[in-house]
Amino acid sequence: MANFHSDFFHLILKQKQKYNTNVLQVLNRKCVEMAVLTSLALSCRLNETSLFERKHYFYADLPAGFQITQQRQPIAVDGEIKFHVFTPGIHKSPYLKSSKIKQIQLEQDSGKSLHDENTAKSLIDLNRAGIPLMEFVFEPDLIDGEEAAALVKELTLILQLLGVCSGRMEEGALRIDANVSVSNRDNDLGVRTEIKNIGSVRAVAAAVKYEINRQISILEAGNKIFNETRAWNMVNKTTIPMREKEEKEDYRFMPETNLPPLRIHVREDLPNENNLVDAVILKKQLPKLPEQIRERLKNVLQISPEIIIALMSDLILLQLFDKIIKKDGNRDPTLVAKFLVRDLLNFLNKNKLTIEFCIPHADFIGQLTDLLQNKTVNLIIANKILYEIISDTKKSPKEIVEEHNWFLISDEEELEKMCLEIIEKNPKIVSGYKKGKKKLFIALMGQMAKITNQRADMALVANIMERLLKS
Repeated sequence: MANFHSDFFHLILKQKQKYNTNVLQVLNRKCVEMAVLTSLALSCRLNETSLFERKHYFYADLPAGFQITQQRQPIAVDGEIKFHVFTPGIHKSPYLKSSKIKQIQLEQDSGKSLHDENTAKSLIDLNRAGIPLMEFVFEPDLIDGEEAAALVKELTLILQLLGVCSGRMEEGALRIDANVSVSNRDNDLGVRTEIKNIGSVRAVAAAVKYEINRQISILEAGNKIFNETRAWNMVNKTTIPMREKEEKEDYRFMPETNLPPLRIHVREDLPNENNLVDAVILKKQLPKLPEQIRERLKNVLQISPEIIIALMSDLILLQLFDKIIKKDGNRDPTLVAKFLVRDLLNFLNKNKLTIEFCIPHADFIGQLTDLLQNKTVNLIIANKILYEIISDTKKSPKEIVEEHNWFLISDEEELEKMCLEIIEKNPKIVSGYKKGKKKLFIALMGQMAKITNQRADMALVANIMERLLKS
């Protein structure tokens, strides 16, 4: 069983400067509005009144000795997030999962701990100490690391669509602490460990998987799990001990005296007389959320669930798809989506480029999918054309095709003539194929790709070649 929460610190408290050196914290209205908007998007129940407390603990990353938080009466409770889980190579098909949100709370951030194993020293970066954050606490209803990673992806997309958070884990805008426990009982949870220092979505899956296996090994050996905080070592792909985990009593919660109760207007039947943050108005401002977008992609555009999951794994990729489709209503959504999630992403990975690289090239990519749809080129040539983007070409995809004579060869008579020539020149391969060595068919297809400079319609070639070999 896995239970975890994620933090991001784009929000919450600001300081009101006066002419003297005394500084008091006051709430930032805009940040509270973002927290309310997020709570509404996640189907949470907003508390009309929420309270701030001081959580005391004494680490080097917390100079004040306490953290302002909302432990007992947070801004929102009882939410739910639904998401699809699918990892190629692990799952045969996507499945729907949901996770309950226990609460959303506003907090102050601590400093950043940096651990150097080579020198056996720890350093503290205090630049973010006191910077605000919003914390999500989930119920323990996930079963493995892949579900945890899928939840993080969905939450990130929601926050990006709301304009609340960039979701960039590498910049610290979104952080994940994973609480993991294992049990062979149906109802009781085991002793949990908390994993910190998780820096990416895939690291979430890897860290949770490792920790589950580590705890199972300990229990099977007859030993006990200790309630502790561990860190994910991204180099060795292991979790390492940091410190023992505190109990609630150790934190000595007490009311935050400098911040009054936070009140929110939530009732539609009553006027907002005191100019409170208005949840009724904010609810009307909610954008289309992932579930609505997913329904459109599936039911209106007829895109498969697997492609939808890949397409929605990155907001910029999704926006690129929308821009290309809206530019020309005759474009095939499935063809465009497949090209983006398979060929374009593969191109970006090979060249160590990010999806942001494609933003100024949306028209070029759209025109390239037109050439595929019109059977002007095949996928092999389309991938060659993609490399022209790197050279910052001013030519259109069609002009590039004309310059290199990369037009698709799809004339059946021409292709059949080429197939006959290949069959005549390769009698040993043909003989072996007819004797049952079906893999030799690939060699014949390779000959066709070679003599046509990879410009042939290979699907059509396969049909012609099979027919000729049977005759």
